[in-house]
Amino acid sequence: MKKLIAYVAVFGMMAFGMPASAQEETPATETPATEEVTEAAAQTPAADEEEQSMHQVLKEKFVEGGVEWMLPVLACLVIGLAIAIERIIYLTAANTNTKKLLKKVEAALEDGGVEKAKAVCRNTSGPVASIFYQGLERYNEGPDMVEKAVVSYGSVMMGRMESGLTWISLFIAIAPSLGFMGTVVGMIQAFDSIQKMGDISPVAVAGGIKVALLTTIFGLIAAVILQLFYNYIVAKIDGIVNKMEDASISLMDIILKYRAKH
Repeated sequence: MKKLIAYVAVFGMMAFGMPASAQEETPATETPATEEVTEAAAQTPAADEEEQSMHQVLKEKFVEGGVEWMLPVLACLVIGLAIAIERIIYLTAANTNTKKLLKKVEAALEDGGVEKAKAVCRNTSGPVASIFYQGLERYNEGPDMVEKAVVSYGSVMMGRMESGLTWISLFIAIAPSLGFMGTVVGMIQAFDSIQKMGDISPVAVAGGIKVALLTTIFGLIAAVILQLFYNYIVAKIDGIVNKMEDASISLMDIILKYRAKH
């Protein structure tokens, strides 16, 4: 997963660092077969030019905002997105069908005992299966030890799922802070220009104010995007944790029933 984070980060930096692709050349003369072909041919280059111009404008504004301020904001966004994507992939793989797993474990206990149930858990991926395995591992030590093992290992698995969230929250805080810092620097530049000229001229202060506004908006955009991903990941973790707790209670019931029979 570390390689995934690195690849996404490099790709994001290259996407903003590379120059815009050259616009496609259109032939000087055309001999369309029908009127519809002519209109389609005329509209397609226009759409391409509009797309390219929007991409170019974004890059121009990025440069105008000051590379020394924009690059750290972009780095926060790209690295934060890389961590968020890695977490989403991890949590998606960790989302187990707990009802199906409980049925398999119960059937395995009835057919082959604890060892067969442990084998089912070993062959199933996800944190719920790992918690079940730890509980079954303490089966011979009594129900209390089984419960303690399930609770303890549940906390460990929850910590693994929350890994990386502190970095995302850090980038959410840093991105707008860098933008506001660029805003302060831009305003200082504007007042320096006023002081040197001895007069308030729109032309003199426009550059500094522009830097201030651009850095602020880019920092806020980066923070908003990362905040959406952060909230989605937290909601996904909460859903998995709720499933883990329900499944752990059901596992204890299954184990107690099995002990009563044997």
